Amino acid sequence: MEERHQHVDPKLGIPALRRNFNLIYLLLDGLHDIRLDDQLRWLMPHDLVIVPANVLYASTNIKGCKGFCLEFKTEFLESLLQGALAEQFPFFDLDAEHVISLNANESNLVQRSFENIIEVYNGHSREKTQLLRDYVHILLLLIRDCYKARYTVYIKEKATRAVQLTSAYKHLVDEHFRDMHEVQQYASLLNITPKHLSDVVKSTTGKPPHEMIHNRLLQEARTLLGNTEMSIAEIAYTLHFDDQSHFSHFVKRKTGHTPLEIRKSF
Repeated sequence: MEERHQHVDPKLGIPALRRNFNLIYLLLDGLHDIRLDDQLRWLMPHDLVIVPANVLYASTNIKGCKGFCLEFKTEFLESLLQGALAEQFPFFDLDAEHVISLNANESNLVQRSFENIIEVYNGHSREKTQLLRDYVHILLLLIRDCYKARYTVYIKEKATRAVQLTSAYKHLVDEHFRDMHEVQQYASLLNITPKHLSDVVKSTTGKPPHEMIHNRLLQEARTLLGNTEMSIAEIAYTLHFDDQSHFSHFVKRKTGHTPLEIRKSF
């Protein structure tokens, strides 16, 4: 973790962005806060953090941190998975608890697992890739064991078909919201009708499915307006709006403010 943070500006911290990889880290010492989407939390020693790919992640307070950190793309483990990553390891679900406070024994086990990964990564084995894949898988199994001891109710709730379908929809939205703005596009990917998708999402979240798409677009728009120097036209293009006017109208309708007003507020 020390190596990861050595290039972080202490005044700026880690900017709010969505990464295309999964992030896991164990904090052993130091000052560290995290923001996952709209939730802010201060970390304590032996807190284990799981940041799924495409979740908005940031940190504004980092000082003297010690610990372990791992980044990997879901594709790296595909040969070992039976289904979606979040189905096997529920802490990768977007609605799951993403910070696990470990006890001393759990922390020691997880630390040794990180150390094994580092040793293989720095080594010269002919089976390096497969060994890394296996050791990352072992780490996830250890984390799942810790997670199950705390969140069995959440895991059981995830077993229902409606919740599984809603979760699959959420993951697709998080992956494709920039270029797919219509509910029927996601229904097609899920091989169901738009009405069925709408009924299921409403029954599990109380909200229509298009609201989830709009919220993701709005979150990303705020991030780009506040953390980049991209022009409003460039942001509109990045988020696949027809033009700048359409994008500005969307933001104004959702927030009551224009994109320029939001940018000035940062």
